[in-house]
Amino acid sequence: MSDEFTDVYDTFRALVDTFTPTEAIKRLELLGVSQAVIQQIKEQHEQQTIQIKELEEPHSVVLGNRDTWYTGPSPKDKCWPAIVHQLEKAAWSPSSVDSLDAASTRIVSLLSHPKEKKFSTQGLVVGYVQSGKTTNFTAVMAKAADRGYKLFIVLAGIHNGLRRQTQARLVQQLIEPNPTLWHQLTDLDRDFVPTANAASFFGKSNKAHVLCVIKKNSTVLRKFSKWLASASDYLEDCPALIIDDEADQATVATKTINPRIREILDRLPKSAYVGYTASPFANLLIDPSAGDLYPKDFIVNLPKPEGHFGTEVLFGRYALDGEDPEEVDDGYDMIRGVPDSDVELVRPLRRTDIEGFTPEITETLRDAIRYFWMVTAARRVRGGRNPHSTMLIHTSVNTAVHNSFRDPLKDLRKVMRVSLHDSTVLQELRKLWDDETARVPAEDFGEVKVEFDDLLPELPGVLDDCRIVMDNSSSEDRLDYENGPVVAIAVGGNTLSRGLTLEGLSVSYFVRAVSAYDTLLQMGRWFGYRDGYADLPRIWMTAELNEWFRHLATVETEMRRDIDVYMTEDHTPLTFAVRLRTHPALRVTQAAKMKDAVTAASAYGGQRVQTRYFHTDADWLLGNQAAARQLVAEAVKHATRCDERPENGRFIFRDVPYDLVIGFLKQYRFHEKSQECDADLLTRYIEKRVRNAGSLRRWNVAIVGNPLEDDAGAFEFASGVAVQRIVRARLETSEPGFADIKTLMSRRDAAIDLTGEISQLTEKEIESERQKQLPETGLLVLYPIDKVSAPPQREKQRREPLDAAEHVIGVGLIFPLPVGEDSTIEWISADLSGVDADLEEVDLSPIDAEETV
Repeated sequence: MSDEFTDVYDTFRALVDTFTPTEAIKRLELLGVSQAVIQQIKEQHEQQTIQIKELEEPHSVVLGNRDTWYTGPSPKDKCWPAIVHQLEKAAWSPSSVDSLDAASTRIVSLLSHPKEKKFSTQGLVVGYVQSGKTTNFTAVMAKAADRGYKLFIVLAGIHNGLRRQTQARLVQQLIEPNPTLWHQLTDLDRDFVPTANAASFFGKSNKAHVLCVIKKNSTVLRKFSKWLASASDYLEDCPALIIDDEADQATVATKTINPRIREILDRLPKSAYVGYTASPFANLLIDPSAGDLYPKDFIVNLPKPEGHFGTEVLFGRYALDGEDPEEVDDGYDMIRGVPDSDVELVRPLRRTDIEGFTPEITETLRDAIRYFWMVTAARRVRGGRNPHSTMLIHTSVNTAVHNSFRDPLKDLRKVMRVSLHDSTVLQELRKLWDDETARVPAEDFGEVKVEFDDLLPELPGVLDDCRIVMDNSSSEDRLDYENGPVVAIAVGGNTLSRGLTLEGLSVSYFVRAVSAYDTLLQMGRWFGYRDGYADLPRIWMTAELNEWFRHLATVETEMRRDIDVYMTEDHTPLTFAVRLRTHPALRVTQAAKMKDAVTAASAYGGQRVQTRYFHTDADWLLGNQAAARQLVAEAVKHATRCDERPENGRFIFRDVPYDLVIGFLKQYRFHEKSQECDADLLTRYIEKRVRNAGSLRRWNVAIVGNPLEDDAGAFEFASGVAVQRIVRARLETSEPGFADIKTLMSRRDAAIDLTGEISQLTEKEIESERQKQLPETGLLVLYPIDKVSAPPQREKQRREPLDAAEHVIGVGLIFPLPVGEDSTIEWISADLSGVDADLEEVDLSPIDAEETV
């Protein structure tokens, strides 16, 4: 390119800092620049904006016709280069810095140009819990400041701890490198307090940026709003960026916080509001037509960072539409069970039991604490960048319950300290350490196992350094990582359950049940980065909570996939709604936040439904055997054709009337943990499809077993209909009296009644082939599972024998996709009438309280 073009393009880039791209072009024309050069500049700028729009990461959904004015950092920038310098000093890899650069550039490009006469932008950034969202929005603030945004308001959760932590990060990364460029309205120890002469901060003679980090507290927000109003004449040329950290908390559908945030935005003629959250369920359910904070302009889906421990990594997830369940990862083997019987020993089940409650150090809690001390010792042997080591104990929201743990934990620490020479105790510790390090090999994470004999010398120092901290709204001794290395067992509730980073979190003991997705997900403080000790984290929780987190991992993945899909289908936030999968025992979010939403869809069209959980007692199993035998006996009578393949262990009864299937569903008992196997919903769905569309009148009923070898291994469904029982071992995490087998159906089983060569078909191809061959026919598959079901040798580390009292009948159902719109969707919500009172104390008091500050 010519020197003239280069010079003029540099001028254009400088003008874009002061004017919109359109205005900058007009200025060049007034300067007499030739049309040929101006056309080149337009094309160059357009090419750069296209590169920004088409970034592979992060994915985003954007309202049409938004100008992409920001094309990346400039050599004269000050705030963003300072952040890069700090990250490089902190040993961030070049690829991680590049990823942050790209993501923050994309977000800034979606804001309005600061020199537009008036604007009101609303967007949402979806990240992962503990994944660096603060670093991302700090980068966005830096780049926006470099381009002329003046006022920066960060709404930092509802607790002082998170507000203080956020203020400290922003001071370190934004203000300290460029102190002359910034005014602070808040500091580490002080939330917003009105100052005299607010207008002086926004006058044209004051070129400094203004930073305010405030809690989402109605009193504070009201004061800030009145303070802004006193400077209203000076705000017309004050582009403001509002970052709403934890944007689903307090912001949506609250009587005091939500109106205050909207009032502040109304006072700012130029405002860009960007919510950040890892649990956007409430934000995605706002009524877009209500003039509220729905992300009408953009939704950005941040990429999962390298090395991040997220929900799916730890808990696995269920298969989504079109996925083969056998190919979905089960997560790392880091979750340890807490028996239901332990729960009442570590938290009172009723409010009346709180007074005088003393927790018991149960066997599982003792194992968790002992393991934490050994992990801390092992990390000292290894060394590493993070000197802190924390354990989280979260059983209740009640501060009296937190405080009741102090003496038992101190006593345990004292006994442990004097028992380090007791051979019995050392033998127990060695066994616990060797068992845990065998289940999660260090080599899988690029680490080397620390032997017990090597960590043992460090244990006395660990015990001496270990603090027992009660961190809640009434405690004075709080977690503080700013004054040297911390080793702490932290007992707490809401103050430890959202936003706040627990540095060096290695072990969590978590038995607090909750009623909503967003609350549960945000309590997972164990998500994040574990550099240098990725093999060592463990979580102790109940089987129910484990299943809930697995379900949440599925919801998260499906939600993010929707955002990615809609990005490629030319949709905007105002023309699509992200689907949120529901659960029979959990709300998506608080009821008030769902009042304008369709709360739950339970349509089975195109779905594969299968039993995964089973009781193992005789009466339950024998009842299901009877239901299966009755269905097969009726199928023998009423099927139009029977395909017998005893050499393959297969039978298929074709064109069975639907009422026989409904009769079976009413008799067969599904395990109550099965999230998708609800007999009433399945029955009503079939009946509505039959009534409304005439489909699902006929069903194919199949039996899948092994080839019959001898009578000892046979299961007879009816005269002449017998197969060899199959083996389905239980996962090791299953509890007595209940078994989790994970996967029942194979991909091949889902195509058992199709004709032609189907062995190599993918999940999607099978679905397509079913629509061609059997567009209105359902498939029900019965599996006789051997009651012993010992696992094969290769699976013995993760599975154990089923050990049921009687043989188990597994069930799989395949539903064809409905033709046209599926009008048979069931709209459901969970009945929470039996929920423990403790469960309902989720962040309600602090959100709407008129707190005195």
